[in-house]
Amino acid sequence: MTSARPVPPSGLIVVDKPAGWTSHDVVGKLRRLAGTRRVGHAGTLDPMATGVLVVGVEKATRLLGHLALTEKVYEATMRLGVTTTTDDAEGELLASVPASHVEDSAVLSGAAALTGPITQVPPQVSAIKVNGERAYKRVRAGEEVELEGRPVTVHSFEVTGIRRPGDVVDVDATIRCSSGTYIRSLARDLGATLGVGGHLTALRRTRVGPYDLPMARTVDQLTSDCTILPIADAVAAAFPRLDVTEDQARMVSHGARLPAPGLGAGPIGVFAPDGTLLALVEEQGRTARPLAVFV
Repeated sequence: MTSARPVPPSGLIVVDKPAGWTSHDVVGKLRRLAGTRRVGHAGTLDPMATGVLVVGVEKATRLLGHLALTEKVYEATMRLGVTTTTDDAEGELLASVPASHVEDSAVLSGAAALTGPITQVPPQVSAIKVNGERAYKRVRAGEEVELEGRPVTVHSFEVTGIRRPGDVVDVDATIRCSSGTYIRSLARDLGATLGVGGHLTALRRTRVGPYDLPMARTVDQLTSDCTILPIADAVAAAFPRLDVTEDQARMVSHGARLPAPGLGAGPIGVFAPDGTLLALVEEQGRTARPLAVFV
């Protein structure tokens, strides 16, 4: 009689996603490497994009919804003078106009105009649901999809390089933004602001919340050694920490509320006296209610 396969530890894997892979491809690979179906990811990356993809294993999948809402940083290249159906290099060409007359100062002004709290219309070819169906499915079926603008925050839009290969202008930028920001839409809107159109040609995510590229491992590295960041360490890195007494630990373990510790909005990691992660809680008035209990 064969013994059951041991359950892998709960925690996060910070992956440096390769180009050409979907986020779901990465999850599928890590399910095989970790030996469990209970694997998910926080914050989808398009197949063209590379960089930080945070993957949760076992109980840490319950962290992913909270991690997906954190700030993100990208390195992007945007081509001015060419528009596509998807607002990136994977789409079909819609229009091409000379952009060589666009001055560097205009590019910088355009980036500044897209910085701060803005209303952004997502790309038509996106996973946004329209009447219960993904927008990209409707577009591929030949429908015209009108998506509403959504509030996002671009904390910084730093132009790091401007190159002029022929009639187009390639703009390199580092962007720090809120969850839900489409870098493809920023490329489209920068081009539209300058009157020449634009699209995204390269994208690399360098940070999701506290998890950055130096922490990330390639798929090949993970195939050799699928190391999982323990869930307690993952929570301590991402959220404020609250250490509680034995009595409070018993309360939290049974889903009871705690007195609000005054650590501010957002999830708070609660730890037992021995360092065990107990729960994520959220302050509501004078109490802190459990969002997820891990023991």
